[in-house]
Amino acid sequence: MDTETPLALLGGLTATQFMRRHWQKKPLLVRQAVPGLAPLLSRTELMALADRDDVESRLIVHDAKGWRMRPGPLPRRALPPLQQPGWTLLVQGVDLHHPAAHQLLNQFRFVPDARLDDLMISHATDGGGVGPHFDSYDVFLLQAHGRRRWRIGRQKDLSLQEGVPLKILANFEPEEEYVLEPGDMLYLPPRYAHDGVAEGECQTYSIGFRAPAAGELAHELLLRLADSAMDDGDGPRYRDAAQPATSAPACIPEALSQFASQAVLAAAQDPQALQRVLGEFLTEPKADVWFQGGEAPAHWGRVVLDRKTRMMYDAQHVFINGESFRASGRDATLMRALANHRELGAKQVDKISPDALELVRNWCDAGWVHVQDGDA
Repeated sequence: MDTETPLALLGGLTATQFMRRHWQKKPLLVRQAVPGLAPLLSRTELMALADRDDVESRLIVHDAKGWRMRPGPLPRRALPPLQQPGWTLLVQGVDLHHPAAHQLLNQFRFVPDARLDDLMISHATDGGGVGPHFDSYDVFLLQAHGRRRWRIGRQKDLSLQEGVPLKILANFEPEEEYVLEPGDMLYLPPRYAHDGVAEGECQTYSIGFRAPAAGELAHELLLRLADSAMDDGDGPRYRDAAQPATSAPACIPEALSQFASQAVLAAAQDPQALQRVLGEFLTEPKADVWFQGGEAPAHWGRVVLDRKTRMMYDAQHVFINGESFRASGRDATLMRALANHRELGAKQVDKISPDALELVRNWCDAGWVHVQDGDA
């Protein structure tokens, strides 16, 4: 991606300027970030997605009885009538199921794929919203239909209302207010409080990012490192030839404690192993992501990643959907191009080695990549 060309999406800033001036620092309001934007999905299509088992969705209702939330799947009969004010349908990961939503999300790939999460659609009736709150990650709020009024502020008091099914700020103090119309977009850094309320029926697209907490990341990586260590049958085993007889059998031997510490440190300090499990974790599909098995082609053409496929790389590995492969030379260059551009032309595919091409064939069988006619 060209990071030095001014983008209407960023109000005339280049991606480099935006990342330096605004990313994780301060909000940015862009009028007509996507000029002429119309909803990518009709209301009917969005509601059909919310009724699927493989799509995460939620219904938020705010009325005289307070706040209520119902998780999906949500059949149409579970949704209030459109004439009823104050309700919101949230549908996550729309980019995984709709090509135009996927293309829109790809416009934000000036941020690393390791951070880019998904495109969520919020469909609300008049007065609908999810209450004043803050997110622990960056978010772009793009208006697709109707109008939504946003109040934002640098909130110091992060205490939450009690007894409600949502994380709603108890003492929200807005500092600025904007009304967004179709095509307008608001970027907010993490922990920047905001409250969006629909003015009439409206649709808002939220482009969200992954920001794993240190504890979550350590938990995932250590589990994966432990699995790798278990696979290493030739690893050292505890020995205690010098262990004396003991009169305190319940006391854990100091030598065993030291052995345990050394085992953990040895696993965590292997940079190759740590990089490998990090890449596998970052490309692991979400639990509700399913792939439709494909079929290896009789003749190769242009290779394209499935919308649901997550593919990344580091200096030694290529990662795809939670699996890792060592890669070097021309194959590494081509696999990195596939990850960056999400496709390879037929002429590039012809340059892949037989062993690497067999991998791609397996990915076709799994539905992770698809082969199309023509070149790119």
